[in-house]
Amino acid sequence: MSSDSTADSLFVGPPDSEAMPRFAGLTTFARLPRAEDVSHVDVGVLGVPFDAGVTYRPGARFGPSAVREASRLLQGYNQFQDVSPFRVQQVADLGDVNANPFHIEDALRSIERRATELANDGTRLVTIGGDHTIALPLLRAVAKKHGPVALLHFDAHLDTWDTYFSQPYTHGTPFRRAHEEGLLSREHLSHVGIRANLHQKADMANDAELGFGVISTMDVADRGVADVVGGLKKRIGDVPVYISIDIDVLDPSHAPGTGTPEAGGLTSREMIQMLRGLSDLNIVGADLVEVSPSYDWAQLTGLAASTLIYELISIFGGKAVSGQ
Repeated sequence: MSSDSTADSLFVGPPDSEAMPRFAGLTTFARLPRAEDVSHVDVGVLGVPFDAGVTYRPGARFGPSAVREASRLLQGYNQFQDVSPFRVQQVADLGDVNANPFHIEDALRSIERRATELANDGTRLVTIGGDHTIALPLLRAVAKKHGPVALLHFDAHLDTWDTYFSQPYTHGTPFRRAHEEGLLSREHLSHVGIRANLHQKADMANDAELGFGVISTMDVADRGVADVVGGLKKRIGDVPVYISIDIDVLDPSHAPGTGTPEAGGLTSREMIQMLRGLSDLNIVGADLVEVSPSYDWAQLTGLAASTLIYELISIFGGKAVSGQ
């Protein structure tokens, strides 16, 4: 089945951009229908406007709305993945989780509850943050369905610290908590894009004890994207994998609108290449976090974020076409 054979698909997609200009209409992701406007949702885009876990610049609570606005530019056919992702599966905007901005643990429970409901309905989630704290409840929901999962973590930072100011739930600690809760498959964990300076030398050893492999941006520059992707696929295998993308994995020249920018990051082209190269993995969910639009310029960060989400949705669309 090719994407061309879906011309008469019954799936509800965005309005035709030649019938309604892309600057008009509802500001859902890619102007997709809302969940309440369709009979079911195969792939859902969920917003989590929460940033109470940040340690430097706040503002990621406005990330979902900024990414949705930038996504108006997206079109219906991804020629590089040869799929029309909105015509081979029902994709919808699920709105936002009502996460308590004054109580982190309560917010995490709300996120986990909503993600679990959607997973039980058979919806694959791509979540827009919000800060990286939200990855923990999303992993809790995924692990309830799939058991411990592989994690492919794109970020400038490790996010495996124990506490920050004695607090266990911050955007720098989600993957240590996930390890402690048994949500992760220890032999199948990778960080990609790491380049931030550390608090102390022991941070790397502590991270390795959790089972993570680390690929820095300099490794990507030296080895090339294709070689890195090959190594990641070998490490993950066919284990169900969750992909978590902190937009600060990109260099600030490509994504200035984030709370903890770090020089020397990936280009948006390299990040897109990686996702396309990983399309045959058994991806069971994904998030993209840490877009802070008050620091953005000309929607550079929102555009990069919406494009990466589109690539993820296209991967799910390719699997729908092939019956996976």
